[in-house]
Amino acid sequence: MRTLILTTLAMLAFAGNSLICRLALSSGSIDPGSFTAIRIISGAAMLALILYVHRMKVEGNSLSALPLVIYAVCFSFAYLQLTAATGALLLFAAVQVTMITHGLLHGERLRGQRLLGFLLAAAGMIYLLLPGLSQPPLLSSLLMLTAGIAWGVYSLRGRGVANPLAATAGSFIYVAFPAFVWLLLQDFATPGHGSASISIQGFGWAVLSGALASGIGYLLWYAALRSLASVTAAAVQLSVPPIAALGGVLLLGEVLTARLAISSAVILGGIALVVVQRKAAAGSGGDGGPLEDIGARV
Repeated sequence: MRTLILTTLAMLAFAGNSLICRLALSSGSIDPGSFTAIRIISGAAMLALILYVHRMKVEGNSLSALPLVIYAVCFSFAYLQLTAATGALLLFAAVQVTMITHGLLHGERLRGQRLLGFLLAAAGMIYLLLPGLSQPPLLSSLLMLTAGIAWGVYSLRGRGVANPLAATAGSFIYVAFPAFVWLLLQDFATPGHGSASISIQGFGWAVLSGALASGIGYLLWYAALRSLASVTAAAVQLSVPPIAALGGVLLLGEVLTARLAISSAVILGGIALVVVQRKAAAGSGGDGGPLEDIGARV
């Protein structure tokens, strides 16, 4: 029961990042640059506090912090136009494809079920982005795909670290100071669109995204992973885009289009075929495959 509760809360936190970002930006209560900076700063503060309580040392390095910055910036600016559901799906798919492609480039092979799954996921992505009435905005879609690729690179750099929590905290802390400087100078860099455009509500959403959905979300997931088999850890994360879609409909008044529903089923089904086959071959010990890696880092 404890593991079930921890896992459920972690998945809600992951989906919550998409919902909070979309809500904050669509309401006009904060600009994407400020949201990104405050999210990073508050996430770094929360993770640093968690490390202090557990008497852990900060790890991580500036090279890992670079893809983190790219992810965070592209994530926020993409949500200026994307719905919560579409953004979560694009992000999730891009991360997994990036990590699967990395495996292929390093000697792994896709055959049978895994090949079918990869092709299905690719077909679903193409269908989602094809021109049409309900096609998501192309530039925002490309930004979210870039965010997913960056997070995939960040995840790959973190594979095999002894303490993923300390490494994640270190990366956030590396980025926190530049984010703080950007926040202070934003009025000069973008007149009329800097800190003056941050409302108390927008500031609160950004802090909630960084401290709660990111910082506490990571902590919950690390605790849950101790009791989850690898295949289970991989499978439960398939719930994140549907949770974001449901939250978008209930909380943001977004419409779940037929194109998004079909592409979601195809993409997530394809990724499931690849990952479940991978985990079945690896055994219950796992091998740090795509979905488990992203769970340990997102």
